[in-house]
Amino acid sequence: MHHTGDEWAANGPCPEFPASLQNVGRRSFLSGLATFLLVAGEACRTAVQPDPDFTLVLIDQTWIDNALQDWRDQELKQFTKETGIRVKLLPAPEGAEPLAAWRSFLESGAKIPDVYGVDVIWPGILAENLLDLRALVPASEIAMHFPELIANNTVNGKMVALPCLIDVGLLYYRTDLLRQYGYRTPPQTWRELETMARQIQAGERAKGQKDFWGFLWEGASSESLSCNALEWQVSEGGGPIIENNAVTVNNPDTARAWERALRWVGTISPPGVVFYKEWDAYNIWRAGQAAFMRNWAPPNSGELVQGSLTKDQFGIASLPGGRARVAATVGGRGYAISRHSLHPREASLLVRFLCRRDTQLNRCLKIGKAPTIPELYNDPKILADSYFSTILKTYRQDKVSRPSTETGRKYPALSRAYFMAVHEVLARKRPVAAALADLQNELMQITGMEATAPGARSGRQGRSAIFPVEPPCDKDQKMA
Repeated sequence: MHHTGDEWAANGPCPEFPASLQNVGRRSFLSGLATFLLVAGEACRTAVQPDPDFTLVLIDQTWIDNALQDWRDQELKQFTKETGIRVKLLPAPEGAEPLAAWRSFLESGAKIPDVYGVDVIWPGILAENLLDLRALVPASEIAMHFPELIANNTVNGKMVALPCLIDVGLLYYRTDLLRQYGYRTPPQTWRELETMARQIQAGERAKGQKDFWGFLWEGASSESLSCNALEWQVSEGGGPIIENNAVTVNNPDTARAWERALRWVGTISPPGVVFYKEWDAYNIWRAGQAAFMRNWAPPNSGELVQGSLTKDQFGIASLPGGRARVAATVGGRGYAISRHSLHPREASLLVRFLCRRDTQLNRCLKIGKAPTIPELYNDPKILADSYFSTILKTYRQDKVSRPSTETGRKYPALSRAYFMAVHEVLARKRPVAAALADLQNELMQITGMEATAPGARSGRQGRSAIFPVEPPCDKDQKMA
């Protein structure tokens, strides 16, 4: 990941506003400016003379649009109504990686923000400056969440974040076009996806849609590409980058997965896909210009029907499988409390509110965010929506995690080395074999781990192991 190196200035008795937040957009500027005044005043107070009429400061990172922002405002107003505690939402910086801004705040010892929205891969990176929530959140509330998420958020015995939503890599597909071209179901393997994408792309272009593509994904040199490439690698049997405390990338299975993705660029995927992040792919998709797309869950339920597509024109499914299994990268977020906050107990009330059962249920039903509490998936309204059953099935059966728990503070360097190596291959700057050999050595240096011994990998496990060889897409896949 990119780190900006923004730091607090040391020219006065109070810390200055971090440079990473000087880059906010027009709409966010006034909000950021107001927060700056709050920061300046709060940072100069002493902990022994707290203002009883304080305001908690929350910073979050998400796909913010008008609908989601309005819903977040409603949640915070409800929290204030219940507790009497006001909350200021600090805009995430635009033009910089959020993680760099979060680290700038925390490592400087800033008293605010009090509460941080944290990505699923951040606990091990930020843990040193976050509080142990087990002392602030009742054990019964912690136990409600998926246990593996609690384990992910626990670093050296400290539970530093409480989960609020889960996300997984998904396949979007055009139900109308699949029917039109004679397919009953979305592709089950990458081979099938290639075949279907080529046919639909050729057919739509023959009708005059010259900019229509078969398959969109996120190929920019960024964390987005790490997520995509991890899915390709694991599904083919190449291992999850770090396995059994060893590096596993330079192997024939990973090479085959990278070579397959390289074939997509300029054939079923646009040449510019190597510069796409999530929103780039999503905007082309919702304009109706592609047959398939790999992405996370939609930004919110309202976004499902914006653009030229309507709900009855597309669906979501698990990603295709490779020779070993189906693999979907786990995403998601939680909330954490700065160890420098002057109001940890009040902050814990906000964290508990944002992650509790009824808040997650309302968020799920209103804006389509998948909950982290298993019991909620038994709610009749959620059971009636195939969208959530697909996410739950994918999470339970196909999930694969990035190695952030195993590598902790080293993860940003590991991920950067990984996505840059993949990107060089996709951009045709380096051959696959050379890129993998160099990447293996670089990851060993970053992590201090050895390489996995040949034959020691367990990648060919999982529910899709029934496909020892990818079957071709043939008539059986099509409608009778």
